[in-house]
Amino acid sequence: MKENKLLDLSFKFAKEIVFLVRNLKEEKETIISYQLGKSGTSIGANINEAQYAQSKADFVSKLQIALKEANETSYWLKLLFETGYIEENTFKELNEACSRLRVMLITSCKTAKNNMSNDIL
Repeated sequence: MKENKLLDLSFKFAKEIVFLVRNLKEEKETIISYQLGKSGTSIGANINEAQYAQSKADFVSKLQIALKEANETSYWLKLLFETGYIEENTFKELNEACSRLRVMLITSCKTAKNNMSNDIL
C-alpha cells in the first residue's frame, strides 16, 4: 500500500493528543482537555475519511474540515500553555506538529481544487 504522509502524521498527532488528554484528566482538567481531544483526533479522522470520499468535492470538503479542526486544536494548545496546564516544550512540540499538518492540508486542498478545475476544462 502506498505511504500517505498526511495520514501517518495525523494519526501520530492524534495519539499524542490522546496521551496529553489522559494526563490532563489526571490533573482534573476536563473542560479544555475535552475540546482538545475532540478537535485533535478529528483532524486524522477527517483525513482518513477523505480517502474514501464520494467525489473530488467531498474529498476537498473533508480536508477543509480537518484544517478547521487543526486550527481549533492550535487554539486549545495555546490556551493550555498560557494557563499553565502544559509545559513550554510540550506546547512547542505539539503546536509545531499541528502547524505541519495545517501546511500539508492547505497544500493538499489547493492541489485538489486545481485538479478539479482542470477536470472541468
